Amino acid sequence: MTNKINSFNGRYIVFISFISALGGYLFGFDFAVISGALPFLRNEFGLNEWWEGFLTGSLALGCMLGCLLAGRSADTYGRKPGLMFSALIFAVSSIGMALSGSLTMFIIMRFSAGIGVGMASILSPLYIAEISPAQVRGRNVAINQLTIVIGILVTNLCNYFLADNGPDAWRWMFGLGVVPSLLFFLGVIFLPESPRWQIQKGFLDKAFKTLSKIGAEAFAENTIAEVKKSIGTATKPTLSMIFEKSVRPAFVVGITLAIFQQLCGINVVFNYTSTIFESVGANLDRQLFETVAIGIVNLAFTILAMTQVDKLGRKPLMLIGAAGLSVAYLVIAYLLNIHASANLISLFILVAIALYSTSIAPVTWVLISEIFPNRIRGIASSISIVSLWGAYFVLVFTFPILAKVIGTYGPFYLYSAICFAGFIFIKFKVKETKGQTLEELESNFVSH
Repeated sequence: MTNKINSFNGRYIVFISFISALGGYLFGFDFAVISGALPFLRNEFGLNEWWEGFLTGSLALGCMLGCLLAGRSADTYGRKPGLMFSALIFAVSSIGMALSGSLTMFIIMRFSAGIGVGMASILSPLYIAEISPAQVRGRNVAINQLTIVIGILVTNLCNYFLADNGPDAWRWMFGLGVVPSLLFFLGVIFLPESPRWQIQKGFLDKAFKTLSKIGAEAFAENTIAEVKKSIGTATKPTLSMIFEKSVRPAFVVGITLAIFQQLCGINVVFNYTSTIFESVGANLDRQLFETVAIGIVNLAFTILAMTQVDKLGRKPLMLIGAAGLSVAYLVIAYLLNIHASANLISLFILVAIALYSTSIAPVTWVLISEIFPNRIRGIASSISIVSLWGAYFVLVFTFPILAKVIGTYGPFYLYSAICFAGFIFIKFKVKETKGQTLEELESNFVSH
């Protein structure tokens, strides 16, 4: 019986995980496109450091709203409808940004794009976690991070080759977002609904049918029994439930890791590559080339993380990443301060990207998708990720202002300190989750 329970259709699981994870590609696209477009947008809209930070961060404000919409709709209507809606929002907003004739319209469209990205950022990893057997859940959820970094790399390459097309090149950069949006929408049509959501809603026959495609009938029966047991007599999820004493330990870990993933500072490198290298005299071509190099390293080490997250575990990777970034930032700050060569600065920035891509970037999404009880997973995940996007806004809004006041190097000392604090928190508060079912994790993370 054990062998039958542990046997599953690996190809089918990877296929539906990858389709769902295309939502991460949209995240990667809008995340990266701003880095290549900023030099053009500064001229187009006459941006100062305040408006540059707000324009960049407006995506995060939309993401926060998108997360709230996704969390409520995910628990009420299921995971699939939200994924489809996020794709449509992103398609429309991509065209809107490309055609914007004013700064106000552009920010409104970028905010709208954020709604789609925010919905996908919670629903894609949540869906993958719920359809994946425990043995491969970490790797499968990390597929979402893989599609994010593929989106970043492809977008950086497009930006690099479009940059020579005159002052309106930025319009093509944003307009191309409609292509992955429509592909994502078409792919989601063929996805099954999350079987765990179906069980919660009493659609046991549908859940059994989906689970039987994922694994053997014994696997389906065992999963249904475990989910029903974990749900018990649970009532409709409400906001107050996440503050219950039994749930609080998991919620504190989830929200802290979400905030740390952003305030650790690496997304300053992703979003403001041109600003950082401009400060040491690099021309536009070199600035855009650095975004491509960052994308390549990001992809390579994300793939490495996928091979290790279910072997080494979540906690060791997070500890390595936090400690390594703390040291790398000190070196980067020093090199920027003395105006070292662009080649030397590039080397250590790529080291920082490698550390982040192997650890904090993918593992945070994995943990957030794992640690909450079934009955409140949708709403608790959405609040954690709202916090993540709030932290992202603070990070990208403040960087241009801080760079103007204390120099481009200054903020990296702050990010180093935050990474050290994150290392301490992870060491003493985060538990290992690899190889456990979502229902087993519920008993470990929830206090009784």
